[in-house]
Amino acid sequence: MVRIRVLVVDDHRIFAESLAAALAAEPDVDVAAAGSGPAAMRCLDRAAAEGRRFDVLLVDADLGAAAGQPVARVVPDGGAADGIVDGISLVAGVRQAQPSVRTVVLAEKDDPGRAALALQAGACGWVAKDCSLQRLLGVIRGVLRDETHLAPALLTGVLRELTAARKHRTESERLVESLTPREREVLRCMVAGLGRKAVAERLFLSPHTVRTHMQNVLGKLGVHSTLAAVALARRAGVGPAVSAGDVVERGGQLA
Repeated sequence: MVRIRVLVVDDHRIFAESLAAALAAEPDVDVAAAGSGPAAMRCLDRAAAEGRRFDVLLVDADLGAAAGQPVARVVPDGGAADGIVDGISLVAGVRQAQPSVRTVVLAEKDDPGRAALALQAGACGWVAKDCSLQRLLGVIRGVLRDETHLAPALLTGVLRELTAARKHRTESERLVESLTPREREVLRCMVAGLGRKAVAERLFLSPHTVRTHMQNVLGKLGVHSTLAAVALARRAGVGPAVSAGDVVERGGQLA
């Protein structure tokens, strides 16, 4: 018999233990539980190192809310904002660290906006916490067949959210494409959090020239601050400049 390894991630101990016990009663399910995002990642890493990876994560949408952590801010490239370890950002972290693991978000209520964020982060489903055990088992087995599970009442709202997000991203991409190659490199440095002096040193330019490029970037993107420019760049899928080797001049053209 092929066994399914499930990790329940919920900081409400009674709920997590009750759900784990109910799932463990199934003959083909092995279950473990974790009470936080960091604890879940440690479980995943340890299981992978021991050659017994988890198949499915059941993640509380409001993980960390009881401790006063902020709601997830998931960036459009699939990553999660730094320092936030709630349910949706955990989904994004798991997708990056162990993409073979399927994740299902368990929620107290239907929320098309957050369900869309969860799917963008890599979740395979958004399921009510009060659903029946048989429904949940069906979802667990379904996501292992590459199915995506949403309540019918959520479908229209989630599709609307995803369509709006894609439209927003397309507009951001168009604006970024209006930049010159040098301006795009300056923008990548801005996304990396570099100040004017650091950008000047990195690109072998004068601070005055960098200031001009930054002003041009803001103007072409139609924003009034570096933070707004960085947010738009992230929506367009622009990543940060990673190392000095990223910037190479060839015959006066930016490589």
